Amino acid sequence: MVQYILRRLLLALPTLFVVSVLVFSLVRLVPGDVVMARLAESGYVTPEQLAEMRAELGIDRNPVIQYLDWAGGVVRGDFGKSLWDDNEVLPTIVNRMGTSMEIAFFAIIIAIVIAIPLGVLAAIRQNSWVDYLARLFAITGLSLPDFWIATMLLLFLSVQVHWLPEFGWFNPFQHPWQNFLAIIFPALIVGYRYSAVSARMTRSAMLEVLREDYVRTARAKGLRERTVVMRHALRNGLIPVITIMGSQVSFLLGGLVILEQIFSLPGMGRYTYDAVIHRDYTVVQGTVLVMATVYVLANLAIDLSYALIDPRIRYS
Repeated sequence: MVQYILRRLLLALPTLFVVSVLVFSLVRLVPGDVVMARLAESGYVTPEQLAEMRAELGIDRNPVIQYLDWAGGVVRGDFGKSLWDDNEVLPTIVNRMGTSMEIAFFAIIIAIVIAIPLGVLAAIRQNSWVDYLARLFAITGLSLPDFWIATMLLLFLSVQVHWLPEFGWFNPFQHPWQNFLAIIFPALIVGYRYSAVSARMTRSAMLEVLREDYVRTARAKGLRERTVVMRHALRNGLIPVITIMGSQVSFLLGGLVILEQIFSLPGMGRYTYDAVIHRDYTVVQGTVLVMATVYVLANLAIDLSYALIDPRIRYS
């Protein structure tokens, strides 16, 4: 197992290298740069002033030199400073990731609590009203955009209930209740969409597993239906579900731009979006590299979880 983990981590290094080169190159293909963004409202600026500021920020150097400089800093744990506000990139990413990870944690818990029981019930009660209700739930969750649900929710709370949730982010250790109120609604919205995907996958996987020979054998031996479903069918049926849920982790960290904007949450998605608008190269490079690393580690964790679910799977 240890050798397998080390081998996977070593294989991840070329992937992260390619990601770093791509993001470094692509972000510089976007028209304009951070200097133009910072001086957009300053009126007329001479070419000499533009050149001086570019030299001050170091973005006028050879791109290869810039990449090697940045990559060397990343290896040392230094992601550089923001070209827009001069803040350290890595501490800011850590702070922003805390918000996104909190939303992701609650969203995953909500999705698990809803999706797995609903998918299992839909499978064992195929073509019943439970199955139709589960499929309606899933299709609705997949069809409705997150921003529309968030907008309708805020309108309902403000117009009908005459109450709005807390906006922004609060330290969970200092203001736990305010933090819960600020996080729970975006987490519910994301968790609903997440559970829709997972419920459909759970249903499909369970329908396939319930037709296997070993399930029929377990029933023929006189085992209770609950034991057959929970102990024999569900464990094997969870493998594709875990794969789908784990693959969404990186999206939960960086793909919640609109929800973070609606609920005024300082998360990774909003941070990356602002950096792209400002042409803040170091921030974009840092956030994308961190999200790629999280994606690689999440996939490793998914692969390791297979051995816990199915004892037939062994890694060496």
